[in-house]
Amino acid sequence: MTQELITEGKFEYYATGEGTPIIILHGLMGGLSNFQGVIDYFPSRGYQVVVPSLPLYSMPLLKTSVGTFAKYINEFIDHMGWKEVILLGNSLGGHIGLVTTKLFPDKIKALVITGSSGLYESAMGESYPKRGNYEYIKKKAEGVFYDPAVATKEIVDEVFGVVNDRNKLIKTLAIAKSAIRHNMAKDLPKMPTPVCIIWGKQDSVTPPEVATEFHEKLPDSELFWIDKCGHAAMMEHPDQFNEILAAWLEKREL
Repeated sequence: MTQELITEGKFEYYATGEGTPIIILHGLMGGLSNFQGVIDYFPSRGYQVVVPSLPLYSMPLLKTSVGTFAKYINEFIDHMGWKEVILLGNSLGGHIGLVTTKLFPDKIKALVITGSSGLYESAMGESYPKRGNYEYIKKKAEGVFYDPAVATKEIVDEVFGVVNDRNKLIKTLAIAKSAIRHNMAKDLPKMPTPVCIIWGKQDSVTPPEVATEFHEKLPDSELFWIDKCGHAAMMEHPDQFNEILAAWLEKREL
């Protein structure tokens, strides 16, 4: 991500375009650049795309949880002076989006989730990356995608850096445990916010049945599939992802 980040108090973010804010929530191992396709596409369609840096590694350990990050996003919305926003999250970011929507429904105009945690986790668990073993990390990173070539050296290096930094590894495990504890199954039926679910048909981290369950439990959701696609649809098939989302936003007049 080469764009300039804006720092204001405790918030650090990237913003482009004008109009209805779309706040992008990145995942546990994902940087801001994972959403480059969305960042490039939506400003010309009348949206302001904003990517806050989530304080995944800077929160005190006892406060490192999905709920704390949701409150952080609520504070960020207030800081920016917005009345209503659209949230878009992948993986852990989707989960943070769901919790934010549950806690602060009046501020969330719509939610978009892709490969979201919140119902099921195989991402962490029994085979969490072993420190030091680059080849193992590479294999795990490639497994996130349908096409392993999407896991560039830059992506693998980033993940490798996290798991070999003791502080970051401890925080990562704390967040993963918090995500597993914070299951949304009972909350979803009480959340009337419009939700667009975009999912890779070959997602091995949060398998297709997870998307189906989100769709069944959320009162106002639509589910869209992308074929030959793993856990990060907006990275593997950015054009298709953007077309689906743009059509949904237009249809919903958002």
